[in-house]
Amino acid sequence: MRDSAPPGLAPSVASPDAVDLTLALIRCPSVTPHDAGALDVVAGELTALGFTVHRLPFGDGAERVDNLYARLGAGGPHFCFAGHTDVVPPGAADGWSVDPFAGVVDQGFVVGRGAADMKGAIAAFLVALRRHLASGLKGSISLLITGDEEGVARHGTDPVLDWMAAHGERPDHCLVGEPTSARQLGDMIKVGRRGSLNAHITVNGIQGHVAYPQRFDNPITRLVRILERLKRDPVDSGNTYFDPSNLEVTNLDVGNPTENMVPARATARLNIRFNDLHSGASLSDWLRAVVAEEAPGADVAIRISGEAFFTAPGPLSDIVAAAITARTGLTPTLSTTGGTSDARFIRRLCPVIEFGLVGESMHKADEKAAVADLHVLADIYTDVLDRYFRDSGGGPAA
Repeated sequence: MRDSAPPGLAPSVASPDAVDLTLALIRCPSVTPHDAGALDVVAGELTALGFTVHRLPFGDGAERVDNLYARLGAGGPHFCFAGHTDVVPPGAADGWSVDPFAGVVDQGFVVGRGAADMKGAIAAFLVALRRHLASGLKGSISLLITGDEEGVARHGTDPVLDWMAAHGERPDHCLVGEPTSARQLGDMIKVGRRGSLNAHITVNGIQGHVAYPQRFDNPITRLVRILERLKRDPVDSGNTYFDPSNLEVTNLDVGNPTENMVPARATARLNIRFNDLHSGASLSDWLRAVVAEEAPGADVAIRISGEAFFTAPGPLSDIVAAAITARTGLTPTLSTTGGTSDARFIRRLCPVIEFGLVGESMHKADEKAAVADLHVLADIYTDVLDRYFRDSGGGPAA
């Protein structure tokens, strides 16, 4: 089924529905940092709807990433939809039953890399825009679509937000279309995310023959004591909306192939997924203090890929939950589980939550989205827009 264009606006590619647009996006092999035409598909739809579209490339050479920011309207309230067109590589070809970038419909599912994460949600929102705008707009709608979410995220949403702030573009609320649903469409909304800290600890010692302990200093002994202390007690016990923070050792390496020699150094890598009881800085101080007590002079390199954040239940989550219930009959769980997303950046500009398709197949071979879910998600997003501009003081769409 294809949707009609809003009155006075030319149809874009015969007004494709959510399935058509998802297929078109999948057929752009936009593995980070390559766009491969995916943002052209989005820009074409938005231009036909009257949006002012800005293409915002950041980074140089092989790291260059294309991003998009588009807005329609000048007043408030201002609602923003955020997402990403980049995808992870397809992996081993023999794991797929179809070409991962062919974009096919098979047994009621759209199959292809990015179907769930998150080209399907972008397609559904574009359809929702067309429907909502058919009755006019009071306020503003914008889209922030990046090509650098699945990568290191240096040249995507973060610098786009800097550009937005410099140009006075500050949404009142933002919805990110990540695949938050767990088992069925509408069962979960993300209202926050845990932070993520990666640490690399290197303990230096003195290499020597194992038979002469007075001549060597074994760094492994001290590294083991460090890790035992870090893992001995829970980081915390969690709170109402967050599970307990969790520290996991992800690698140990001493580079020693010899049985009778003590190595000169020992290294460990670890990751902490932390809730909003902590900050990256407070956990960094804790790690460094423990290391300094057990191994003075050890090297500690820390990278914080995102801080924990939480958007308290309120008007935005109420509107999205009501739209979900109206279309599915489900009452969504408000959750903070899972990995990081670009919402960790957006939260500095405005309240942000996430809702999208079922994420069970994301990053897997034969990634897929149910055809029925794509249509229902477009319905939910339409309801979100209708309710938002009715309930946020903008009045019903004129």
